[in-house]
Amino acid sequence: MAGDTAEELEAFRRKWKKEVEARTQASPSIPAKSTGQSSAQSVIGGELPSRAPSPQIVKRSGRIDCTQDDTEGYEYHDLEDKDGTRSLQVAEEVHPTNRREPSSALEHYERAVEREGEGSLGDSLNHYRKAYRLDAAVDRLYKYKHFPPSASASKSINLNPSNASVTVPNTAHHSLHGSSTPVSELIASFRDLSIPEEEAPIDHSPPPPCPISKIPSEILVNVLYHTAVLDPALLARLAQVCKRLAYLVATEDGIWRRVCSGSEYGFEAMHYEWASTITGKPLPTTTGDIYNLLLQTTLCPPIERLPLSPLYPSYREMFHKRPRLRFNGCYISTVNYIRPGAATASQATWNSPVLIVTYYRYLRFFRDGTCVSLLTTTEPRDVVHHLTRENTHMHHAGGLPSAVMNHALRGRWKLSGNPYSDTNTEEEGTIHVETEGVDVGKPQPKYIYKMMLQLKTAAKAPMATRNTKLAWLGYWSYNKLTDDWAEFTLKNDRAFFWSRVKSYGNG
Repeated sequence: MAGDTAEELEAFRRKWKKEVEARTQASPSIPAKSTGQSSAQSVIGGELPSRAPSPQIVKRSGRIDCTQDDTEGYEYHDLEDKDGTRSLQVAEEVHPTNRREPSSALEHYERAVEREGEGSLGDSLNHYRKAYRLDAAVDRLYKYKHFPPSASASKSINLNPSNASVTVPNTAHHSLHGSSTPVSELIASFRDLSIPEEEAPIDHSPPPPCPISKIPSEILVNVLYHTAVLDPALLARLAQVCKRLAYLVATEDGIWRRVCSGSEYGFEAMHYEWASTITGKPLPTTTGDIYNLLLQTTLCPPIERLPLSPLYPSYREMFHKRPRLRFNGCYISTVNYIRPGAATASQATWNSPVLIVTYYRYLRFFRDGTCVSLLTTTEPRDVVHHLTRENTHMHHAGGLPSAVMNHALRGRWKLSGNPYSDTNTEEEGTIHVETEGVDVGKPQPKYIYKMMLQLKTAAKAPMATRNTKLAWLGYWSYNKLTDDWAEFTLKNDRAFFWSRVKSYGNG
């Protein structure tokens, strides 16, 4: 039995070997340009190929034949020229490097972007250099051509399609550019809301008590009123607690009227006329001043304090937009500039030295109409806590931290644009500052310094904090003996920026 099985296996092996040899001899390599007749003979005379044939389209007098080649790849040599780009040979002829060389800056930039995407960083860098040599702003031209602003704005995104699941949250009120609802309408939608109670810490347990949610609106307004008198910044933080408080803070104009008319942070503390001398002493009162004061208080009808106007339709906007000085901090100007230095005569140097000069200007305003001005190279952290009226003298010992105040100058200030006067024609926001001169400390000083500054906003954002920047308008020196004015150049000087100092309190 075992011998018969071995003989059958040997016979099967010989038969299989003959079939393989016959198949190899019957399937020679077919030339690339085969005729229809040879194709038919290979299919009829020889055996079937080992895998399924793939169609090959060959144009021969309107007839299409299917051929198969197991050893070589398919090459379509007989297609028309318009389809020749499908082969490798023609594709190499239309490679981007063989196209017309760019001539303009934009064409060089486009070619550089294309080559960078293909991985040819060397060619891309060369085209970038040529583009920027022709036009330094070519990147903007490329952006406007390929990514115009109107293209992104015109695309509308359906955030809530009709076939969306009910579990998908409604995001129709969201936008790529922020909320489309005006702030006034958004605040008005909070009118009927109440202060929400705190949620229960665990399920099926009573929530913790929230007494403030049961307080009537009248009492809440009174609490906000006293908070605003203490510090308007605290009132702004309360508006971030919940929607109910945000509505009360934004709509209760009586609170903001008290803030505007008060002397703590409002315009009652502003001086629109000189209130003292340069040294801080009271101004001498004349008979004419007393007569005008009596005339105003007896004969003139009472006028409304801080009336609203189209520029300030509400007291909240008046407090945020109308120019006013801040007393709970100081204004600091940091000046940096570079000037060439001199080489040492005893050393041979290849490079000329450069000196970086840094100094600071400080201005602090007080509620009584006086101010302090200081020019020094000492950094702010070593100056601001000593910038007080008590230290405005020249008798500080050299080793004391307050010795920097030996160079401080006393002065006075006033603000233009009196809101309490109907005849005022000055532009709002101009600050006039007069300080002592270079000969301070002498028995008969003859110089006075005069500054003119403009109140501005440091940041460009619409909701940024206002009145935090003092821009230079002019700086002069006045000689009282000769009645001469000399102007200081402001080539390197920079604007003042307000910094809050907690040790000042409310100023």
